[in-house]
Amino acid sequence: MMDAFEAITINAGETSIFLRRAGSGPPLLLLHGFPQTHLMWRDIVPYLLNDFTVVCPDLRGYGQSGCPPSTADHMPYSKRVMAKDMIVVMEQLGFAEWSVAGHDRGGRVAYRMALDHPQQVKRLAVLDIIPTADVWERAGKQIMEFWPWSLLSQTEPLPETLIAAAPHAVVDNTLSDWGTDAAVFSQAVRNAYIHALEDPAHVHAICEEFRAAYTIDHIHDTEDRKKANRIQCPVLALWSADGPVDNWYTEAGGPLAIWQNWALNVQGWPVKGGHFFPEAFPDATSRALHQFFAAE
Repeated sequence: MMDAFEAITINAGETSIFLRRAGSGPPLLLLHGFPQTHLMWRDIVPYLLNDFTVVCPDLRGYGQSGCPPSTADHMPYSKRVMAKDMIVVMEQLGFAEWSVAGHDRGGRVAYRMALDHPQQVKRLAVLDIIPTADVWERAGKQIMEFWPWSLLSQTEPLPETLIAAAPHAVVDNTLSDWGTDAAVFSQAVRNAYIHALEDPAHVHAICEEFRAAYTIDHIHDTEDRKKANRIQCPVLALWSADGPVDNWYTEAGGPLAIWQNWALNVQGWPVKGGHFFPEAFPDATSRALHQFFAAE
């Protein structure tokens, strides 16, 4: 599915990062979510490679990337550290600055990168998320609809044991129950996502990433908010029409209003296709990304 694109493994210091690269032009970094890998961008890249050098990595702990040891505070799987991985990767690829889009967990790495490294990030697109601090502070009973937030952040080894026992159930549930037509995902794609959850080291790393979101990532967001540290580059926020991000935050003015508290220049709108809309509607997603990232 992406085998035609160049495969590269980069030593990022603490871990190795696997990626696919294609195209030519200004660099564009695409970051995946859970339970996906870089493969989620398989139908997006062809729309972009004529005008951008597209880089699609597996985040640390996911896919074919490494799983460095964690610590009691989960810092090695904080979005700050995961964003630093991407800084090292892009610099090793020869880029001084770039644009980035992230879906789900990748969106959290992407906006953390824009906050921590404003000189490198030219434009940012966040897909179907609001900032982590807002997720926890505005969470109600609805958060149970996205059960990984609560389950995977539990103390080791409960979530690891449950995922290891039935990785296919994890993938089937997420790909089928989050508002996206299950027919979008071929068996080959499902198998690839399931395979990524069959390795105990990767399962533990993914749980650590969710534990970090519950703890240290929330702290980092709160610190930025206290310092009035805001995203400097233009931001595009896309979210699933009639999905949780669209419906849960109306009292706050909706997701666009929330992102306007975090960034100086934000635009955005809902799109159809459920949580996995980049895979359900790659043409519409690609057009939105291309228009935004090609703008001056």
